[in-house]
Amino acid sequence: MSDKTNISVADERAPLSQRKYRIKELEDKDAIGAMVKITIDGNEIKVPYGTTILEAARKLNIHIPTLCYHEDLCVAGVCRICVVEIEGQRLLQAACTYPVTPPHMKVKTYSPRVRKARRHILDLMLRHHYGECYSCVRNNNCELQALAKEYGVDFYRFGHPDKQEKAVDRSSYSVVRDMNKCILCRRCVRTCIDLQEVGVLEAVNRGPETDIVTFMDMPLSDVICINCGQCINRCPVGALHANDPSDEIWAAIDDPQKHVIIQTAPSPRAAIGECFGLPPGTSVTRQLNTAIRRCGFSKVFDTNFTADLTIMEEATELLIRLKKALVDGDKNVKLPQFTSCSPGWIKYLEHFYPEFTDYASSCKSPQQMFGALLKTWYAEKAGIDPKDIVTVALMPCSAKKFECNRPEMRSSGFKDVDYGLTSRELAQMIREAGIDLPNLPPTDFDDPVGEASGAGLIFGASGGVMEAALRTAVEIVTGIKTEDIFKELDIIPVRGFEGVKYYEITVPQTAPVPPILKNALKGIDTFDFLKGATLKIAVAHGTANARKVMEDIKAGGKFSECHFIEFMACPGGCLGGGGQPIPTSPEIRQARAKAIYDEDKSLTLRKSHENTHVINLYEEFLTEGPCGHKSHELLHTHYIKRGNKIV
Repeated sequence: MSDKTNISVADERAPLSQRKYRIKELEDKDAIGAMVKITIDGNEIKVPYGTTILEAARKLNIHIPTLCYHEDLCVAGVCRICVVEIEGQRLLQAACTYPVTPPHMKVKTYSPRVRKARRHILDLMLRHHYGECYSCVRNNNCELQALAKEYGVDFYRFGHPDKQEKAVDRSSYSVVRDMNKCILCRRCVRTCIDLQEVGVLEAVNRGPETDIVTFMDMPLSDVICINCGQCINRCPVGALHANDPSDEIWAAIDDPQKHVIIQTAPSPRAAIGECFGLPPGTSVTRQLNTAIRRCGFSKVFDTNFTADLTIMEEATELLIRLKKALVDGDKNVKLPQFTSCSPGWIKYLEHFYPEFTDYASSCKSPQQMFGALLKTWYAEKAGIDPKDIVTVALMPCSAKKFECNRPEMRSSGFKDVDYGLTSRELAQMIREAGIDLPNLPPTDFDDPVGEASGAGLIFGASGGVMEAALRTAVEIVTGIKTEDIFKELDIIPVRGFEGVKYYEITVPQTAPVPPILKNALKGIDTFDFLKGATLKIAVAHGTANARKVMEDIKAGGKFSECHFIEFMACPGGCLGGGGQPIPTSPEIRQARAKAIYDEDKSLTLRKSHENTHVINLYEEFLTEGPCGHKSHELLHTHYIKRGNKIV
């Protein structure tokens, strides 16, 4: 099996004037003009020409406060909290925007002028910031609150709103907007426009009349928001937060008639420890199981089980499409097949590329597959009336809240998943129950599902769905052990945080169609129709990168020749989801990814098609195999060509 090296795609998303200011480390640091001197608070350092004062200060571990600045976003310089004093200049300058230039600059970051200015700026922000900290969802994790404490703001110098001036927008299943708390940092606007290229939020008017609004100031439910929640992750205060169902979940737990089940996705397990002071990248999978049981949930299941099931269904669907195209000569086959595991990506596709909705796999996400099975197969095995089962999904994603409320997701005869719960929300429930998560003893997931494979686990990282699919597809189609082709089962070309990845695999030999796929692939006994074929695949994370790929497909470019493409709405994939702990940064997402891949490597079972629980499910319940009649009824769905309409 051969492959081609990943093709790099430039990941600059914003217009030139709005791009994040990056200075590369120089190879020749002794070149004339390459490096410039700067002294910050008496500490001298040489940095590449054009480095900002803020970046230079961070190299020296000197703290300069920020609010509008975020590592993922282009520089705005609107909040001015990062002002510093530069020797020889009359005015204070914003450290996040001001470049280091010759001659030798000398900067003070905490002079009397600087401290007074920062305190004054905070006072002005608080003048318009409604609400008491103790009742705010971001209490003790609010950047404005932290700065107010840092600068000794113990009274409201210019007053403080005593009532809400704007109605709180709770129309969305996913995101709550409380603009009474907005400090106009514009992080949400830059996230939505530049990082995600959706453009739901914008700043209107000028000066004191400035406001952050949706189109025509409509509710979020009435605009083309994809519910990704990336705006929440970058909001420094409580102006944006997820629609929290925890009170309803507590009520269900306290109801003796209800059987409350939770499924936990892999990426929250690699991140939720951050809410309890653990370093990013600390996996707490089994401690979390214990905490959840102590909260009162009846059963704890692993979403990785239905991630394995998704691989079986989605890979089979792809093989069916390839057979129709290559064997049956069907000109109407929709290729490339798009993954459908990210509800934010699906809604983005429905709105921005409705003509391509049939290219999306019909497979539900692992969350929704599990919900449908819990109220059918599990209810039957456990002897529980499905109406008494309450299903909760612990997910890294605010868009999952929207997904479980889609009318299409009721194939069990009930609402398949009753509540989507983010990592932050479950962390709060655990704290509310007085549970010390980091110090709990580990426990396993519940039967009849039990443990799942590492392939399902890596769904949490960008490229994970593709890698999981390859681990199974390569082995089934070629008859060659995947680990004999990819060392230690690590398919490196589809991993990482490059915005778009492209990969080609040539099929050197083929194997007989396994019995489990005979029903789906009627008329063929072997995969000979794929012998010598080159499978072309791609991975994109973040909808701005998804847009690049989609526009290339529309233009008939390289990606239009792909067979399978993994799209994730959030930067970094699920581990960077809109429901994950705050803050987020490239380094934090890297640490979470490492935790996921390390846990995968520690497992004995690392391929979806070797999960005996999945095989047993097909033998006893989904008896026609993947993409059979019953699996289509429960595990597959359809999507809506929304375009610019809200339906």
